[in-house]
Amino acid sequence: MAFEPPQRLVRALGETYGDAVAAEWLGELPELSRTALETASLDVDRTVAPGGRSSLVLLVRRPDGTPAALKIAPDAARPGAEARALAHWDGWGAVRLVDMTAGGALVLERLHPEVSLRSLPEAKALLEAAGIVRRLWVEPPAEHDFETVAERTARQAAAMAGHRGDPTAGGLAAAALEARAELVSDSPETLLLHGCFRQGKVLAGDRTPWLAVGPEPLVGERAYDLARLVRDRVEDLVAASAGASAARRRVNRLADSLEVDRERLRGWTLFRAVESGTRALTAGRRQDAELLLEFAGWL
Repeated sequence: MAFEPPQRLVRALGETYGDAVAAEWLGELPELSRTALETASLDVDRTVAPGGRSSLVLLVRRPDGTPAALKIAPDAARPGAEARALAHWDGWGAVRLVDMTAGGALVLERLHPEVSLRSLPEAKALLEAAGIVRRLWVEPPAEHDFETVAERTARQAAAMAGHRGDPTAGGLAAAALEARAELVSDSPETLLLHGCFRQGKVLAGDRTPWLAVGPEPLVGERAYDLARLVRDRVEDLVAASAGASAARRRVNRLADSLEVDRERLRGWTLFRAVESGTRALTAGRRQDAELLLEFAGWL
């Protein structure tokens, strides 16, 4: 199979894992794809572009002609954890896992990749997103091996600590690190979380209107999972004259509608926005960083 991986994937892999590691995996990708397709007896319709930032997704057909999607990701993206979470949800609020190949590729039910919740007006999109994410918050499987919110954010906090002296992000980094320390010291619940939930991670489906995709699963409290959704369409919030008050209202509205503590949601929203902002600074994406840090400053 000959194809060019989507450029968004190439750029994101380099930023996440380094250019050398990304280039090595991308060099192996044609063979990985060929093996997965042959193993599962799949025929390719097309590559999804621009696609995701951590995996190649191919629209395929199974031997009986049923449409499906094939997702191929680096081992570092933990496709096995994604498969275990999808199997546990079993189609409840999320895309259904059909199979996992010996090489770790995921065969998924086919959704409509060009239609996400971002296609809806903001208020409607947030309402639909809240209904979907609520379904995902279930007890994790017994004896699971998902990482915890404390574990994942510890790594992120270690990287963020290097920005304490940064003139752009230093004060926010210190506030975010303090908020995280308080939050992980007294976590109120341990539920299975999507880990990267936002409007773009909810696609249109056939068996139900909307389904979540692309989890980076972990276990912990709902406020952590909801925090990424709070800053959806951050560029619109920053451009608005009343963006700061709108951001704070969004925190309160989402917290109240999903029965999440407002202050815990505010704290995790601050941490996750600053973490993304400082990571963007490190990658040289200064415009993205400025948007995220301005948003974080409003909280």
